[in-house]
Amino acid sequence: MDIVSRVKGILLKPKETWLEIKNEPTETKELFTSYAAVLAAIPAVASFIGFSLIGMSILGFHYRMPFISGIGHLIVSYVFSLLGLYVVGLIIDALAPSFGSRKNPVQAMKVAVYSWTPAWLAGILLLIPSLAPLSMLISLYSLYLFYLGLPVLMETPQDKVIGYVMVTILVSIIVSIVIGSLSSALFGFGRGGMMGWRF
Repeated sequence: MDIVSRVKGILLKPKETWLEIKNEPTETKELFTSYAAVLAAIPAVASFIGFSLIGMSILGFHYRMPFISGIGHLIVSYVFSLLGLYVVGLIIDALAPSFGSRKNPVQAMKVAVYSWTPAWLAGILLLIPSLAPLSMLISLYSLYLFYLGLPVLMETPQDKVIGYVMVTILVSIIVSIVIGSLSSALFGFGRGGMMGWRF
């Protein structure tokens, strides 16, 4: 798979690209090793550079996450983001029969992986910590891609699409919050909040 072409396709021509993706023979392992593992590194590395090497200023004070904590956070956030993505794929597949959709674990993983493309790319903005809110805003495009791709790949009846999308997004948000909390608890702001940060 040409990752650059796929990124362009899913961002600029999502409807046509989802149809291509549906008919592509692939395996979950390939989805993760050739696509997700590459793109998921963008926010992890950018966050490390932004928060540990560049730092951020608030009210005239400059903060940086300690280097070792930053490396730990990079590794944990990267691994947990891929784990969370895998869990979301399982959730999509598990919920399929409840919404008249066809269970298919590989197609469910395709939806999870490819719809998350904008969020990963927006992660580059974490190089400048103050742009984190903009990164989150751009990530909302992932929800739209999810909305377009879910019914195509899971063969969802039109009258069930909104419910399937909403329930899956809700469960995915919960998964993201849990994973984010675990990551922050391990390597986020360090023990004692800002006490773990350098001034």
